[in-house]
Amino acid sequence: MMTDITQPHDRFVKILLSDPVKAGVLLRERLPKEIAELLSPEPPILVDGSFVDEELRIHLTDRLFQAKTITGRPALLYVLIEHKSFPDRRTGWQVVKYTVAWWKQWERENPNWEMLPPIVPFVFYHGASEWHIPDEFLALVDAEKGWRPWLLNLRFAVMDLGKIEDRVLSRSPRLRAWLLAAKYATRDGKQLEIKDFFVELLTEVPVDDFMLIMRYVVETYRRYDEKDVREIIRRVYPKEEENMMSQFAQSVIENTNPKWAQMVLQKGRKEGRKDGRKEGEVHIFRRLLQGKFGANLPAHLEEKLKSASLEEIETWTDRLLNAQSLEDVFRG
Repeated sequence: MMTDITQPHDRFVKILLSDPVKAGVLLRERLPKEIAELLSPEPPILVDGSFVDEELRIHLTDRLFQAKTITGRPALLYVLIEHKSFPDRRTGWQVVKYTVAWWKQWERENPNWEMLPPIVPFVFYHGASEWHIPDEFLALVDAEKGWRPWLLNLRFAVMDLGKIEDRVLSRSPRLRAWLLAAKYATRDGKQLEIKDFFVELLTEVPVDDFMLIMRYVVETYRRYDEKDVREIIRRVYPKEEENMMSQFAQSVIENTNPKWAQMVLQKGRKEGRKDGRKEGEVHIFRRLLQGKFGANLPAHLEEKLKSASLEEIETWTDRLLNAQSLEDVFRG
């Protein structure tokens, strides 16, 4: 059984939405105006956990955020991330199920409640086919027309990246590069066409973001070969070209495109490339760890990290996305 973080699309969007600043910008830009304009300016707080059914986690994941309105009321912003290449007509049912599940969890944590917080559902979709599914649950219910006012309904906002023009994906330069990468990961035929604009956006992101985005590109962009990836790195961070390519060679390239691996590994010793890959994984892990827990590692965990194998670092990185403490990350 695949875990909920093994797919490259899933990992990429989860990392994106684990950054409260990027998540806050995205939600304020893409939620309906009447909702977004009443949200307070503070970044939302990520809530750990997921209620997505195990069998759906290959193409579906979610994120829940705590937020406040400008009047001080609490609110929950629920993001359902759809990785299929086409819309799922049962999305409305999934939104209802998971919204109720989050409310039930909130009730357990607040047994003396008097009023429930609102949960605003938001669907993040980057499939190749245009979203054409109704944005409400009742579209799935076979009921008499006159019954509708008496039946449970729930509307949800949808962001279909394919309907948004590239230059207005976001007003934030850092977020725009992430969204462009996600948009064209499912649009093979246009990946080469947007390469120059992609480079333009990548020059606006820091090197840590660049590494994460390019790793995703290597994993998902079928029209990019080793030459294209080298060109992008050379145009944005030329001094990092060999270091980055060596990391990609052993991590994702070898699994998704054997020809890439052969071409890159011919340029150096295989064991040296593996060392480079470990350095890259440690760098990404430290960045995510700092962003989530905001503190340096204790000395005993620092020593554990230094002596860890590549496989252990990858396992800890996967755990980090849903961990509530350092102990959750380094258990075992």
